[in-house]
Amino acid sequence: MLRPKIPTMPTPTSHHTPPAVIEPTAITPAAQTPPPAPAAPAPSRPVVQLTPGTVLALVGGGTAVVLVVGAVLVSMLLAVTITGVSVAVVAVVLRSLLTTETKRR
Repeated sequence: MLRPKIPTMPTPTSHHTPPAVIEPTAITPAAQTPPPAPAAPAPSRPVVQLTPGTVLALVGGGTAVVLVVGAVLVSMLLAVTITGVSVAVVAVVLRSLLTTETKRR
């Protein structure tokens, strides 16, 4: 039978240098510094006031976005469906033509 030929690892041709020896060093603690003074609290952000007009605008904008995205997705689905149906019709017509061609002979 066929046996695969496994390549052998080539031996290195360059000179190999031994790894350098690392000697441990003593750790000297640094002088302790006093903790920093606490920073003043940042001013709080202003609160956004929602009026009935802004709520109505947000709801209307959200509804419009949902309707536009839905219309785009439905149109894409419709395009895929029409393409699939047309391909199926072409396949049926070709099959019909090929079977009638073989029956005539």
